[in-house]
Amino acid sequence: MTSNEIREAFLRYFETQGHTRVASSSLIPANDPTLLFTNAGMNQFKDCFLGLDKRHYVRATSSQKCVRAGGKHNDLDNVGYTARHHTFFEMLGNFSFGDYFKQDAIRFAWEFLTSAEWLALPTDRLYVTVYATDDEAFDIWNKDIGLSADRIIRIGDNKGAPYASDNFWAMGDTGPCGPCTEIFYDHGADIAGGLPGTPEEDGDRFIEIWNNVFMQFNRTADGVLHPLPAPSVDTGMGLERISAVMQHVHSNYEIDLFQHLIKSAAQIIGIENQNQPSLRVLADHARSCSFLIADGVIPSNEGRGYVLRRIIRRAVRHGNKLGATGSFFHKMVQPLIDVMGEAYPELVNRREVVEATLLKEEEQFARTLEQGLRLLETELAQLQGNTIAGSMVFKLYDTYGFPVDLTADIARERNLQIDEAGFEAEMAQQRQRARDAGKFNIDYNSIVKVDQESVFHGYAGTDAQGNIIALYKDGQAVDSLSEGDEGLIVLDQTPFYAESGGQVGDTGLLTGENGIFEVQDTKKSGSAIVHQGLVTMGSVSVSQAVQATVKADMRAATARNHSATHLLHAALRQVLGTHVSQKGSLVSASVLRFDFANDQPVSFAQLQEIERLVNAEVIANTPVSTEELDIESAKNKGAMMLFGEKYGDKVRVLSMGSQKDDRHFSIELCGGIHVNRTGDIGLFKIISEGGIAAGIRRIEAVTGTAALAVVQQADQQLAQISSLIKAQRDQVFSRVEAMAENSRLLEKQIERLNQKLASSQSAELVEQAQEIAGIKTLIAELDNMDGKTLRNLLDSVKSRLSDGVIVLAATDGAGKVSLLASVAKEYTAKVKAGDIIKHLTEQLGGKGGGKPDLAQGGAPIAPNYADVMGSLPDWLATQYTR
Repeated sequence: MTSNEIREAFLRYFETQGHTRVASSSLIPANDPTLLFTNAGMNQFKDCFLGLDKRHYVRATSSQKCVRAGGKHNDLDNVGYTARHHTFFEMLGNFSFGDYFKQDAIRFAWEFLTSAEWLALPTDRLYVTVYATDDEAFDIWNKDIGLSADRIIRIGDNKGAPYASDNFWAMGDTGPCGPCTEIFYDHGADIAGGLPGTPEEDGDRFIEIWNNVFMQFNRTADGVLHPLPAPSVDTGMGLERISAVMQHVHSNYEIDLFQHLIKSAAQIIGIENQNQPSLRVLADHARSCSFLIADGVIPSNEGRGYVLRRIIRRAVRHGNKLGATGSFFHKMVQPLIDVMGEAYPELVNRREVVEATLLKEEEQFARTLEQGLRLLETELAQLQGNTIAGSMVFKLYDTYGFPVDLTADIARERNLQIDEAGFEAEMAQQRQRARDAGKFNIDYNSIVKVDQESVFHGYAGTDAQGNIIALYKDGQAVDSLSEGDEGLIVLDQTPFYAESGGQVGDTGLLTGENGIFEVQDTKKSGSAIVHQGLVTMGSVSVSQAVQATVKADMRAATARNHSATHLLHAALRQVLGTHVSQKGSLVSASVLRFDFANDQPVSFAQLQEIERLVNAEVIANTPVSTEELDIESAKNKGAMMLFGEKYGDKVRVLSMGSQKDDRHFSIELCGGIHVNRTGDIGLFKIISEGGIAAGIRRIEAVTGTAALAVVQQADQQLAQISSLIKAQRDQVFSRVEAMAENSRLLEKQIERLNQKLASSQSAELVEQAQEIAGIKTLIAELDNMDGKTLRNLLDSVKSRLSDGVIVLAATDGAGKVSLLASVAKEYTAKVKAGDIIKHLTEQLGGKGGGKPDLAQGGAPIAPNYADVMGSLPDWLATQYTR
């Protein structure tokens, strides 16, 4: 069976067992700050297991794309060199949310793996493990499935703490947890390795192919396990591992998916496939990089983008090791589409974006390598001894992606060595930082779980009657809240919009017969809408009726900004291109903020065109329409869908703006609050545009009266400038332009005068030079001189004193001192200019650096300034005579 056939067979089997097939979620976890990337099939169902989300199904099955290449799940350096390490993999899973439990979960797994209708694996090749005290699972395997006791292995707490076991799973230090049962496949006696639980278990003979997790308990902060009222099941089977078993190969890299990619990589580079590890690296990394970019990740120097950049650079380095020249890695996208595009159409739809992103990153990395070489050359020129510091090797590797073996090669050519122990120490610290970044101490029991459901009536208006169905104080359910109490209120129905989709939660009042509750924010908890705030008068109680009133002016302003955000998104795609994709948004009453993917700053002319397009739609005053559609109908209608968002079977489609070819200016999925007609927006005005990360831009804008205020403020400033320079408004630009040109001419004149001053002053300074240990040395302190003039002075002095050491210190009249040092090349073996500046700045509390023959720095004028400069001759004398 091919990998694609195995994936489809798994999903089809569980559909026959009453499971709903659920599409893979994005690699960017939706609303989950605890994860860098989606790394397991259960991630998209976490809220279901926590009781915060209820779906229309209680059984699900999926093939989830996963990435493990950052944080605590980081085996990047092993990828390509072992049989089963990957940065990208697919996890086949079946899930029960309080429906079936151990009996059915074990039966399903065994039937799919061993029955002739499905995978038909030989039962004598299979072993299972259970948690040491899980007699229930043991008996199901032994008595119901018929597996002999010698094939069922009990695994206890083998990780140094209670319930810390290979066969006990936990969502975190607290929260849902439970025992596991795992199924292992025996690859045969010719492969080294022992059974699970033995000292040889890390070998490759017995390989885990399926894990059943039984969420049976809730662990509280005191470590106590409490039975869950609705136990659930989370399973996972790696597609790559089971494909290796079904295709009778030992390594995952020998399966059909990888063989096509490996063959393609060899052809692209122009070499024979001789099973080189570097070809496996390219095959693996092409998958993770392409899927990450397709899901909206952009290479950068932080977070997810940093991990993506590291993977791309690792791939390029391995390609170069194989002899690849120029840009090649982006050519791996089409071979990947050939084998995975049918199952994951986002690869097909985003192919051009993926290829362009990879190509750009390859080209940038080539330039970065050149920078790394220059940095290494500078380091070697200043090197004392014959060992390159481990910290420098690490900096080249971590900051510039400079291969350690290349640094070692250059060192060997010059009879040098690298500090491998120091480098490994730096690497160990980096790995620890990565692990720490992947740890999230979340007490899942502190999350307010609301079983009730709220009906939202906010689309129709800002007032509604509701009944209090739940109250919370300090995270605990209570019967009432009194004046001064902060708490949470859940209503059976409410007009308050809960924060979602970038739109902030509504504020307002809940007024009851006995008290008033000021709503300061509104959020979701599962199917409930939670009003957060403070009792300002009297008291409120469960079952009490209240009048819910949203602040209408805030709601209207928010709606204007939200609708304008949709028009802005559409206008950006028209002006900049369809590659523009939303990366985040914030919609409040005061401002709208829109983050989007774009490699270049948006020009002023483009911003004006975007404003023109949006305001044209505002002036057209067309109706804003909404409709409930199934997800496929919404796609066919052309609705924009955002990567990483979770959508149900029914979605709300928002259409606004003029129509062309039966398509509205903007069509998006959105559950937010919007205006009735585009004209209600009033006026749209962009107030800022800028970069917030590599490849990510942010536009902030305002609407309505806030936009008018921005225009009026600009008008007032223009009037003030007009008055100040005594020019008519239509003459302001030409007058200011002329003044700027005159200012530039004056600056040039001042610079020429400073140069003349420096030339005349240099002759006087050279006469002050003194002999220190046989080296002509000038140390001069100057007043009221800026850095540029000081550099001109140094050049003039060097023309007169080219065979000595020069140190200039100049105060600028603003409490700072500029420092320059020059050392003739014949003396750099005795003292380096950078060392002089370092000596001064360390004592003065400043910073600086440079080359052996020229360096500069700066510092505040400290109380010890005179003493530091006065002691410099003695310090130089010790350096000269070492």
